[in-house]
Amino acid sequence: MHKIGFDAEKYIEEQSKYILERINHHNSERLYLEFGGKLVHDKHAMRVLPGFDENAKIKLLQKMKEQVEIIICIYSGDIINSKTRQDFGITYDLEVLRLIDIFRKNDLKINSVVVTRYEDAPAVNMFINKLERRDIKTYKHFYTKGYPTDVETIVSEEGYGANPYVEVTKPLVVVTGPGGGSGKLATCLSQLYHEYKRGTRVRYAKFETFPIWNLPLKHPVNIAYEAATADLRDVNMLDSFHLEAYGQMAVNYNRDLEVFPVVKRIIEKITGESEYQSPTDMGVNRIGLCITDDEVVKEAAVQEIIRRFMIAKCDYKKGKITEDALERSELLMKEVGAAEEDRAVVIPAREYAEYKRNCDKKYVNVVVMAIEMPDGSIVTGRSSRRMVAAGAAVLNAVKKLAGIPDDLYLIAPNVFKSIQELKGGVLHHDRTSLNLEEILTALSISAESNSCAEKAVRILEQLNGCRAHCTAILSERDEQTLRAMGIDVTSDPEYLTTNLYFA
Repeated sequence: MHKIGFDAEKYIEEQSKYILERINHHNSERLYLEFGGKLVHDKHAMRVLPGFDENAKIKLLQKMKEQVEIIICIYSGDIINSKTRQDFGITYDLEVLRLIDIFRKNDLKINSVVVTRYEDAPAVNMFINKLERRDIKTYKHFYTKGYPTDVETIVSEEGYGANPYVEVTKPLVVVTGPGGGSGKLATCLSQLYHEYKRGTRVRYAKFETFPIWNLPLKHPVNIAYEAATADLRDVNMLDSFHLEAYGQMAVNYNRDLEVFPVVKRIIEKITGESEYQSPTDMGVNRIGLCITDDEVVKEAAVQEIIRRFMIAKCDYKKGKITEDALERSELLMKEVGAAEEDRAVVIPAREYAEYKRNCDKKYVNVVVMAIEMPDGSIVTGRSSRRMVAAGAAVLNAVKKLAGIPDDLYLIAPNVFKSIQELKGGVLHHDRTSLNLEEILTALSISAESNSCAEKAVRILEQLNGCRAHCTAILSERDEQTLRAMGIDVTSDPEYLTTNLYFA
């Protein structure tokens, strides 16, 4: 059984109460709340804080939905460069569309999308056209003239004044984006400028989940944040401004600390008052108060640091990150005294693959996946002419969970044959072995006439939250299917073949 170290209900209660306090403080008419991290499906928080609800933040906003509207920011450069959200394997522009759908589904008002640091590029303009033709209001914000040193120019008609004002009506305006560097802070400050020009008293605050300000600097949860942002070179640091102002230790990160003096001066210039003494003051983060078992959380965070290093190795192999980012991931793993072999599924997968290769030359290219079951036992599966390793491992795992004998077929051989003939003869696929999604489809079809297959389908959801490891880089399709199932998977940085396109 998975250990719990975090109280999700307390978190929603504490956080909503604190945000409402900020809205009502000093009789302000509106609060612009910059949401850092993932507003929905925060799988990083779920992994490092066992018991955390990945959709806690959206549930929090639902409690206040009559008072909330949402602005989504996306940096134009991320559209041009097709930047990808790692958890889901989709580009930032698609993530914006996904966020809109999720907010609407949860009855939360979408105000608009702001394209920040706008560049006149075909991909950017196409994205804006797509939104506007689906009745999503969009705004173009530009590079802020004078930023970051010339506050007089920044807080003027040449600076924030050059951006259009986003028309808002609610007392809480949540400003979010698909990832870091989306321009959320600049959008908030631009809005503050325009609001005060209109005579409206508004405030700014920041909802940044990590690093957790009231945990020690070198707590594994905070180091896991550094591992998650290794490509951005984020570094956790003690908040010297907070220490000087209050004599209290608090943790923040380099970018917030570097920009704070400028942000403080900008806010003072706009509002005429000095509200914040430190970047920690700006935050509304109560997450650290909801940890119920620190040892469980530390253990989970160390596992996340290992996971991030293994993902970095594959991303480096794929050309997605620099060598510096890879080396930083490895250093962070060593800082907590861990190694990739400390991930329980790694050695069993590698040892079984080596065993098969030593047994028979026909297994020279064998790929193995190992899955750690809810009870801590390990189940493996290998690639074959019929299916990929992920498919074999998942079938073996549900057999174990359902108590089905290992030698019993869940999918009849003739079903495999029919699908493989379709893939090779009709669709002209280079490889006809079934991927994981096809295996699951075949299993669900078999459930109509096979009671064991029916039992296996019903029990599939019990694999949610399990860890897995594969001895070769997974196809994007298999990786996405495993993510959809809630299986936390890593891979060795090895390609199955030397093919560049037909991999």
